[in-house]
Amino acid sequence: MERRRVGILGATGMVGQRFIQLLSNHPWFEIAWLAASDRSAGKTYGEACKWKLDTPLPKHIAAMTVQPNVPEGSTVELPTIIFAALDADIARELEPKFAAVGCAVISNSSAFRMSKDVPLVVPEVNADHLALIAEQSWRKENGGKGGYIVTNPNCSAIGLVLALKPLEEKFGIESLFVSTMQAVSGAGYPGVPSLDILGNVVPFIKNEEEKMQEEVGKLLGKLAGDHVDALDAKVSAHCNRVPVEDGHTECVSIKLKKKATREEILAAWSEFAPLRHFVQDKHLPTAPDQPVEYDEGVDRPQPRLDRMRGNGMASTVGRLRECTLLDWKFVVLSHNTIRGAAGAAVLNAEVLALLGKLDKLSVASVADRAAVTA
Repeated sequence: MERRRVGILGATGMVGQRFIQLLSNHPWFEIAWLAASDRSAGKTYGEACKWKLDTPLPKHIAAMTVQPNVPEGSTVELPTIIFAALDADIARELEPKFAAVGCAVISNSSAFRMSKDVPLVVPEVNADHLALIAEQSWRKENGGKGGYIVTNPNCSAIGLVLALKPLEEKFGIESLFVSTMQAVSGAGYPGVPSLDILGNVVPFIKNEEEKMQEEVGKLLGKLAGDHVDALDAKVSAHCNRVPVEDGHTECVSIKLKKKATREEILAAWSEFAPLRHFVQDKHLPTAPDQPVEYDEGVDRPQPRLDRMRGNGMASTVGRLRECTLLDWKFVVLSHNTIRGAAGAAVLNAEVLALLGKLDKLSVASVADRAAVTA
């Protein structure tokens, strides 16, 4: 695979740092452009960023100059592939500007996830939804050429839908109840104040329950031409912030459309390997060998012990047992800033590369960029 130049928009935040960690030695992508807010632009990345991860900041990244977070303001060549780690309000303004000048925007933001013409993708679950790229207005206006936006889901939805997809395929889903215990890193840096979270549980995360319920429906829905028909199932979510650093834990109860035995459900998870057929003899560097891992332990999964399975990209399931209200209940765990954020976007980009959807992208000239984004 040809190594491509990529940029990171919102590079100094926690998800931006995860992008740098995951992309620094990536065989397909090379970080060539970093951008952040006005207070960081013009500084070196080492000066602008308070590095918080457990691996060292690469020296060549630390020496890079942070660019303005607008496509017309760059002092270096703007890459055609942009990984975006922006707050929703900022993303709503900036991401369409980068798409309009010809960039493929691989976004972690919630701003456009539920837009009719924007793919919301977990490759193992709904890679076919990437066809919605062709429906985006800036591509239609340019004869099918130009940039686009692809999003990955909310950090709590990703681990969940990985566990749900094989069940939905084999048995169908009638209704679903999920209660989450979400890590503080999901709130970004500096996150939740220590006096609010230590020795405590906060039973409210703004907009989180609504996002989970909507996004699960779209992710497990069916592509219908220029839109997605949402999954016909009832989904109810309770979302809680807990004093855990990384790793979202979710307690799930599910009613299936078709009755299933415990052995059939375990087989559905263990046999779930959709990317093996999809990529054939190709290897996706970020994809886990087994996207759903079942742990037989009576007290597993646990964030401290299981969040790095599949290099942080697998969803770990445990405690499958009968539910007295619905059919079955189980526990799901996933790493919220790797599988639930930066890693999910990197995997989306790998699939786009494999499908040839990163080829023939062309960024407008500086003068044209200014005209397009004015």
